Amino acid sequence: MRAAAAWYGRLDGEKTLKQQKHPIDVAVDLNAPVLGLYGGQDQSIPLESIDKMRQALHAANAKAEIVVYPEAGHAFNADYRPSYHADSAADGWARMLAWFKQYGVAPNS
Repeated sequence: MRAAAAWYGRLDGEKTLKQQKHPIDVAVDLNAPVLGLYGGQDQSIPLESIDKMRQALHAANAKAEIVVYPEAGHAFNADYRPSYHADSAADGWARMLAWFKQYGVAPNS
């Protein structure tokens, strides 16, 4: 994998038999650059969790960037949901395409 983008995915939480690790647990193992896009109003992903992930990525010296859209909630890129936030979605999409282009995933056109 050359690069990845995470759109408002859960970063930590209670571990279960089905979910024994969360992204924060594997930050040190990342081999591909990761862009994270999160909503500042997301009730299911607290800002504290995002800050912990930033710290874990920094400690792992991972190629990563996390962007938080202060006015957006969860699923802000899902235009079929009430939580859709057009400005944040458009900026996130542009950042994701630029991220992929930067790491050779998207065409240079």
